[in-house]
Amino acid sequence: MVTIKSNREIELMKEACNITAKTYEMLEKNIRPGISTWELDKLAEDFIKAQGGRPAQKGYPSGIKGVPNFPATLCISVNDAVIHGIPSKNEILKDGDIVSIDLVVEKNGYHGDAARTFLCGNVSEEAKRLVEVTKQSFFEAIKQAKKGNRVGDISHAVESYVKPYGFSVVREFQGHGIGKEMHEDPGIPNYGKAGRGLRLEPGMTLAVEPMIIAGKPDIWELEDGWTIVTADGSLAAHYENTILITENEAKILTI
Repeated sequence: MVTIKSNREIELMKEACNITAKTYEMLEKNIRPGISTWELDKLAEDFIKAQGGRPAQKGYPSGIKGVPNFPATLCISVNDAVIHGIPSKNEILKDGDIVSIDLVVEKNGYHGDAARTFLCGNVSEEAKRLVEVTKQSFFEAIKQAKKGNRVGDISHAVESYVKPYGFSVVREFQGHGIGKEMHEDPGIPNYGKAGRGLRLEPGMTLAVEPMIIAGKPDIWELEDGWTIVTADGSLAAHYENTILITENEAKILTI
């Protein structure tokens, strides 16, 4: 069921979203060749807790028998990893890597969700272009996230922006509503037809998250039951913010 948030609920969500934004500011200063993804995860967990928040992804259930709950604060997905990468002491960032991080903070019973792809050291022009196009596809999409439009208008905007660059959208995973739960209705694919789907209303809070691949759209799941990688080994990027539908243009809560 899609929930319309009250003014009080929106203010509570802003607190969680603000911690999410501040955590990314901190992480950006620490992403460099030689640091492990585990170290970044520990920095984030300590920072979030110091801000009065809770790392909402840590312990998130897999929903799959035999696959443990997610063990970390951050999903960190490097290069050809698309989403849900598990931080590790053995994964050391190198010059030229692109590093996708997905983070959800809970505070006062409400969630703030965002993702970023960072450049580590000297990155190739191809990688820079992928990261920038992925980010811009989000901003193209939220131009359509306004009262009276439909979810399909957001979805169509993402795909139509990235296609001319020769990039692919991930079809198996999507954005979502957010609030008291990390994942709420509606689902927000990164592809689709304009004018289709749920009509947008003020008070809806959504996590819009383009996941874009430089090569073909096919993906694989690794044996850990979480990490999703590109089937052809091509680079992937991820960009996401929690937004609020208003009477006018959408408001981004996690910047």
